[in-house]
Amino acid sequence: MVAPNQRGPGSPFSEEPISFVRQELSRLLFGDPRRCPETSSLLTGSAVPLLLALLPGGPYGAVGVDLAFEKLLCQIFGEDFIATFKAKRPAAWVDLTIAFEARKRTAAPHRANPLNISLPFSFIDFYRKHRGQNVETALKRSSMHLVKWSSQGMLRMSPEAMNELFQPTVSQIIKHIDDLMKKPEVKDIKFFFLVGGFAESAILQHAIQSAFSSSCRVIIPQDVGLTILKGAVLFGLDPTIVRVRRSPLTYGVGVLNKFVEGKHPKEKLLVKEGKNWCTDIFEKFVSVDQSVALGEVVQRSYCPARVGQRKIIINIYCCATDEAVYITDPGVRKCGTISLELEELDEPSSPKKSRREIRASMQFGDTEIKVAAMDVWTSKTVRASIDFLSN
Repeated sequence: MVAPNQRGPGSPFSEEPISFVRQELSRLLFGDPRRCPETSSLLTGSAVPLLLALLPGGPYGAVGVDLAFEKLLCQIFGEDFIATFKAKRPAAWVDLTIAFEARKRTAAPHRANPLNISLPFSFIDFYRKHRGQNVETALKRSSMHLVKWSSQGMLRMSPEAMNELFQPTVSQIIKHIDDLMKKPEVKDIKFFFLVGGFAESAILQHAIQSAFSSSCRVIIPQDVGLTILKGAVLFGLDPTIVRVRRSPLTYGVGVLNKFVEGKHPKEKLLVKEGKNWCTDIFEKFVSVDQSVALGEVVQRSYCPARVGQRKIIINIYCCATDEAVYITDPGVRKCGTISLELEELDEPSSPKKSRREIRASMQFGDTEIKVAAMDVWTSKTVRASIDFLSN
């Protein structure tokens, strides 16, 4: 498949599809860092959210605190023991995590009283059989002086120890948001809405307010933990509620281009029918973090590599950066394939001696990318779908 030197006809990405009004509007930042990528939203007069900035999801929510607690247990009781206990006593491990979850929700930045975490009896018994000593001895021998043993069969964590479990995650969240707010699209926000399950944490609330209250107003609405659920329900009732998204990856196809001496590497040279071609060119349809409106279509026109070709195979590729030039570059992976059979043409005006036009298109903006390839002469079309939200 051969790519033209210029962009295909009707390409809507020569400029931003939406003209964003920056005056007299509140910009809202919302999203649970643990469950989904954080997004920035600008409310228009019709109160329809437009996703202006995209951040990759990561362990920057409550799950990060859980992992820190597990790491603490490994330091006290041994990594091998915790791994064995999780495998041999999964129900008891769930009970332990539930007990920690209850205490995690009561943690506060200025709390003075220690927090008691109940250890399941099976944990205490399993440790004694596995190590030949009791849990209290393990705590005394460990270097975790902020965690002690309670005579009621509980781990007694000082407020400082609990706060330390939060710090790596909270620091990552603040850095994540700070980097986002430096982007031109969202640098002028005036209102900051903290929502999601982890937004109920008093430690996170205090850290966010301390970091950003000087530049914008931090608002913590009621029922912050239900916001993600409500958003999912609203999207289920009306998928068009999100009119503009940000592409999580760069998407394109692999094509041949005319080989240019000095520009293309020698190893990409392919000689076909006396012509020099450059193979493995990554023809981009949309770039990472580029805004795509609901139903936005990008089209490219291509020609078969040789006259009389009876089948076109279009391989679709994606990558996390915008720097990739060839489909063999690091990070580029194939995410789909469509195959188009080219019928033999007998009409006198058919392009037997010239190459036929194949029009490829990608429709963005929904939760899936709709890919299509059409033989312009016969209007025969093949279609496929790719997950747009996953990276």
